[in-house]
Amino acid sequence: MRATTALTYVLPHRLLSSLARRLAYSENRAVKQWLIDTVVRRFGVDLGEAAEPDPTAYPTFNAFFTRALKPGARTPDPDPRALLMPADGHISQCGPIVDGRIFQAKGQGFTAAELLGSEADAAPFRDGSFATVYLSPRDYHRVHMPWTGTLRETVHVPGRLFSVGVDAVASVPRLFARNERLVCHFDTDFGPMVQVMVGALLVSGVETVWSGVEIPAYADAITRKDYRGRGITLQRFAEMARFNYGSTVIVLLPKGAATLDPALHADSPVRLGQRLALRA
Repeated sequence: MRATTALTYVLPHRLLSSLARRLAYSENRAVKQWLIDTVVRRFGVDLGEAAEPDPTAYPTFNAFFTRALKPGARTPDPDPRALLMPADGHISQCGPIVDGRIFQAKGQGFTAAELLGSEADAAPFRDGSFATVYLSPRDYHRVHMPWTGTLRETVHVPGRLFSVGVDAVASVPRLFARNERLVCHFDTDFGPMVQVMVGALLVSGVETVWSGVEIPAYADAITRKDYRGRGITLQRFAEMARFNYGSTVIVLLPKGAATLDPALHADSPVRLGQRLALRA
């Protein structure tokens, strides 16, 4: 474990993330432009595919970070049986959920029940499949639907805000099941589907298309919101949520629903709309 990762065990996660949020929403022109220019330069952000390519046009750093793409910058896989990659980024891990356990990194894992906050919620995914997608600072930070689904429930699970960088994922036990997260349950024509928006150090804001900002405020206990009967159906490839700052999204599928694309593996670069899996 690197010293920087070890240090995150004692850092005041929520305080640091709150301070970072204040900077991200600052309308001070010098501050926001310095932040935007630093990220563009350091991470090689391609503003040519943004709906607004002028880095000085964004009123805040968060507006830049959650920028829209211009039409046609991402397109869905043309096969109507294809479940879609929900975001730009890299595959952290993907594969089968083995007897309810999800692989994090060599020597590290966690259970679906720990991730979702409930044994009952995890039961349909016991021998299903998962994909964990890490969004880096250079990426498009909106998360879209892999498949058409009707929102059933969200579960805000309290937790820490560890970094989700490579060293932390390899070193921090049960990291994704320990960080603050928003679990989004959908009903689809193949059964349940979950997308988990995982927060991280300095990047812990989550906003959904149906209710706006969900995190922060940070939770002190598991909080459920029931959306059954509300008719909130999101189509395949439609925007679902965004990270105010970025982090990681985890997709869970039930057994027999679909076969993950065999070309995907740990550290695969991925783009929104490419094939994640093929419907059974």
